[in-house]
Amino acid sequence: MARLEPMDHQAADRISAAAVRDPSSPTAASDFDDRAQQAADRNDPPQDPDNYDDYDTE
Repeated sequence: MARLEPMDHQAADRISAAAVRDPSSPTAASDFDDRAQQAADRNDPPQDPDNYDDYDTE
């Protein structure tokens, strides 16, 4: 049964680690680790530009 939760960075990191451990695995060979990372990036909530503090103005 498929999971109904969106891909997050923690899951994408686990998939990437598995691909690194076994480069000949189907996960690594199909580039699923890259697609998982892209999905996690898409699922990140957008940052509120009004709440972004990149520098101190004082």
